[in-house]
Amino acid sequence: MRKTVLALLAAQSIASAALITSSTVNPIVSARLSGQDALAGLPTALVLGGASLAAYPAGRFMGRYGRRIGLALGSAIGLSGAMLAAVGVAAGAFALFLLGLLFLGAGRGILDQGRYAAAEVNAPEHRARAISLVVFGGTIGAVLGPVLVSPAGRWAESVGLQPLAGPYLGTAVLLGLVSVLVLALLPGNLHEIAQRIARHDADETPASAAQARASARAEPPAAARSFRAVLRSADSRVAIITMTCAQAAMVMMMAIIGLHMTHHDHGLGDVSLVTSVHVLGMYLLAPLMGQLADRLGRRAMILLSAAIIGAGCAAAPLSLDTPWIALALFLVGLGWSGCFITGSTLLTDALAPHERAGAQGANDAFVNIASAAGSLSSGVLLQVFGFNMLSLVGLTISLMPALAVLSANARPRATAAADSAMPGTRS
Repeated sequence: MRKTVLALLAAQSIASAALITSSTVNPIVSARLSGQDALAGLPTALVLGGASLAAYPAGRFMGRYGRRIGLALGSAIGLSGAMLAAVGVAAGAFALFLLGLLFLGAGRGILDQGRYAAAEVNAPEHRARAISLVVFGGTIGAVLGPVLVSPAGRWAESVGLQPLAGPYLGTAVLLGLVSVLVLALLPGNLHEIAQRIARHDADETPASAAQARASARAEPPAAARSFRAVLRSADSRVAIITMTCAQAAMVMMMAIIGLHMTHHDHGLGDVSLVTSVHVLGMYLLAPLMGQLADRLGRRAMILLSAAIIGAGCAAAPLSLDTPWIALALFLVGLGWSGCFITGSTLLTDALAPHERAGAQGANDAFVNIASAAGSLSSGVLLQVFGFNMLSLVGLTISLMPALAVLSANARPRATAAADSAMPGTRS
């Protein structure tokens, strides 16, 4: 299992570097090709849109054909998108460039589901740590991606292409490497491993209602539950609300912080510092957050992580000092990391092996839609209501996972109290 997780970590690291390499220049290319600065944010919306559209069908595909083939296909789709974008840049074709970004986003949406593969090949007590290692790969990508932009541009120029086409060609090369790694290093029987772990977990669990549920999972029914049926599970609801709301709150704060700082006379150096600290919060401590999720329990960790995001959102407007803003955005990133890792783990725990891929794909579609909504709404909120109100909205959204956990915890107690109050019930 360790080899599988390390292979997924390597693939995620390279994929993250590839996607960040291209996203670094997306706004510049969009503005130049369209001739309108107002369209600089369009690439982000298209990448997120592609990821949202691909997530659910990719999950269904992986449920039928396996994670290994699905992730390799996702890399190939992303590679195709990067090549289309490079051709669009070289030819000055804005529409072709945008089409390439849509495919690139679809590849990203598929590759993001690699974290679930890490969860499925590990026992529940190690599941969050396995996911956290894959998420940690984002740290490597965040460091390498921007560094590769300039060399890729110089290489493209040396072969007679537009320098801005270079980052997209570099992205294509890296995603091709991801496909090779996935096919070479991942076992083809990940689904069988997941079922074996489910059966072992059922055998080790003491006789109880939990054992009955685990046994049912170990011997799956003929068809997976519909997504609506999955949502009837308290753990599934909590997991999906956690990931969706944490993503929306984090993106809302991250997308607008640079503009907010420049409105108050901060230079690009300050903005870059705050962004870097925020990204470190998202990825650098991911292994620690995974360990805490395994030790404290899923719901307790979600409460803690939601509180951390909320603290960051509440603190951000309190001072214009760069270190203070950096601390606030670090907390937002750290809380997101805990919510993302723990929510992914809890969703895996709540699903039978044969129904995970489809439901996880649907969840990731919601997460990507939340990203787009957070990004698009941040500018409107800042312009119309100001940064204080934007932070308040972020705080409100970030606390939704905590409310979901408290509601789920209260429901069994309410049921037990009602049962004890029934006539004839023994105390």
